[in-house]
Amino acid sequence: MSSPFRIMHHVCIVVHDIEKAVEYYTELGIGPWFDFPDLSGFGDLDMPNRQAFMAMTYKYADIGNVQFQLCQPPELDCPQRRFLDDYGPGVFHIGFAAEDVDSSEHVGRELGLGVVMRGRREDGTGFTYFDTSDSAGVTLMVRSVPPPRSEV
Repeated sequence: MSSPFRIMHHVCIVVHDIEKAVEYYTELGIGPWFDFPDLSGFGDLDMPNRQAFMAMTYKYADIGNVQFQLCQPPELDCPQRRFLDDYGPGVFHIGFAAEDVDSSEHVGRELGLGVVMRGRREDGTGFTYFDTSDSAGVTLMVRSVPPPRSEV
């Protein structure tokens, strides 16, 4: 059984004001920043609050071989909002790349990890957040993305 936590993909920080955070990080030389793709492609969702998930605002910057994500949760109950309200801005999760997110989720469950949130697209790609914050100090997640479309 191979660990699903071998290839780090991103670090996600929750913030109160995503535009101010982008401005600050840009001043530090981190960027350029991009809007995260539309979340409506995740048809199969197991979330504490689907409405809150769909209302999240994300931006990201690619830094070397790691992505830096910012997340501004809505004023609705969700894990990201609870984290922000309880602890202030900070690292909400660390994301790891998975070729097959279902297999990675299965291995995580075999390791005794509970699943906090998960989402899948029609093509089977998606994400799973594991319940690791108490033991690891941060939420760990695995994710896979569709392959890039070829330009014709």
